[in-house]
Formats: sequence, C-alpha cells, structure tokens
Amino acid sequence: MDKVFEQTSSVMLRAGRPDDALPCGTILYQGFRVIAEQHGFVPDFPSAEFAAGMLTELLAHPAVYSVVAEAEDGRVIGSNFLWEDDTIAGIGPTAVDPAAQNRSVGRRLMEHVLQRAREKRCAGVRLVQAAHNSRSLALYTKLGFDVREPLANLQGQPLCLTIPGRIVRPATEADLAACNQLCYRIHGHDRAGELNGAVGRGTATLVESDGRVSGYATEIGFFGHAVGENNEDLKALIGAAQEFAEGGFYVPMRNGDLFRWCLNHDLRVSQTATLMSLGLYNEPAGVFLPSALY
Repeated sequence: MDKVFEQTSSVMLRAGRPDDALPCGTILYQGFRVIAEQHGFVPDFPSAEFAAGMLTELLAHPAVYSVVAEAEDGRVIGSNFLWEDDTIAGIGPTAVDPAAQNRSVGRRLMEHVLQRAREKRCAGVRLVQAAHNSRSLALYTKLGFDVREPLANLQGQPLCLTIPGRIVRPATEADLAACNQLCYRIHGHDRAGELNGAVGRGTATLVESDGRVSGYATEIGFFGHAVGENNEDLKALIGAAQEFAEGGFYVPMRNGDLFRWCLNHDLRVSQTATLMSLGLYNEPAGVFLPSALY
C-alpha cells in the first residue's frame, strides 16, 4: 500500500515507487522542455526515456527521499526529490505536469521536502534553479531561499589539457579523508556521501599540487561537484575530464578567470542558472563547481 503523506480534495502526495519512473520522467521532460522552449533554450533532458532512466536510479537510491503528486483520478502530476545523505540537503529535480499548473502543486511538493529536511535536522538546503524560470525563482524566494551564485551551464567537447604543476588521477578510498577535509575548509561542510558514491562508481578524480591534494571532482558533469584551492586546480580537473557527463557542468559566473578560461577553450554557454540556499551557508574560501543540486 502506498504511503500517503497528505491529501486534499484535488491532490494527494505520496511516497515515490519504482513504477513512477516513466510517468514522472515524462513530466520532468515535458515540464522542463515547455519552459525552456518558451525562452529559446534547448531542453535540459533529450527525451522522456532519458529522464525516466535517471529517475529510475533516484527512486531506488537509499539516500534520496521522493514524493509524488497525484490528481483525483490517480494520474501522476508531479514529483520532487531530497538528497539527504550529507550535512546540506539538495533538492531536485522538481517537476509539475504543464497541464496541472496554477494548482499550487509545485509549492506543495517544495513545502513537503522542506518539512522533511527540518525533520532530518539538515543544517541547510540548497538547489539550482533555471534562471529563465521566473515563476520558480519567485516561489523559492517566498519559501525562504536566498540567491547565492549566478551560474553558467557549459557544454562542449573534452579539452584533453594538462596544467603545469598539477597532477590529476582517480580518487580512491584512501583519498576520502583528504578530499573531505578540503571541502570542509572551502565550504564549512563536506559532501562525504556524494564523494564516497563517486569513488565507488569510479567517476571521482583529484588533483595534486606539491604532493598534496589541492582539489577533487565527483565528476565534471550535471550531477557532479568539484572544489579546489585555486582556479588552476579546477582547470586541471576540467582539462583532464574524459567527458562532460549528462548536460555539461556549471561554473559560477562571478569566477571571471575560470569562466573566461572555459569560454576561451571553446566551451559554450547553453543556459544560466541560480544557486539558492536556505539555512547554513558560508561564502566559499576557495573555488568550486556546483552540481545540479548545489
């Protein structure tokens, strides 16, 4: 029997289940496509099948909390996810059926995961919002989120570059402590859960400078994040990436040196986004690349 979280006369919120992947993936694709095409952007996801495949993994992930919205007739009309295995929780992807807009479905999905974050005593919650979606920007701001960073989503071919004085290699379990300590120095918290998963998948890399770990990346891609002591560390990680996973990667536009370097190496801006936070947030003491979560 489904675990029902709350219900009104028109919408029910319940726990996600494996067979929600296709209907939720279709809504995710269609919802993002409609908004993107209204503003002349390429959709975030290439197809409904791609989105469904991604959500299949999320719905089975033990550290990802899922909530699905159903209409009175049992039709799925939206979903949301809370990544809760680290000090800071990440929200997304959030999607509502375009045919079910203006019924406060998105607000209810957001309020539900925020309540979950409070119950889990998360120190903070963050998300990345598509800058062209003014409605979601307004909603998240009303719910208490603050704008932190303007982001550029960059896409292109792998650069196959090396940076003098930097060595990039795969990260292993033996490197976890050093990488987590570096993230803590830069952000005031680590992302140990994500990093551990990336090491297990074989996607994590690190950069060494003068024989010490000076940066790492879970992957250079949509769901990957990276930190470094300075821009040369991030340039080395980006330059060594064999691919830019999923839909490219995000660069904080306030980091003009790194942003310019990427553009000068033929990476292109596909769209812009906004990093937003609620709760704990420290101005970074180093450089970083956010994921699609934060």
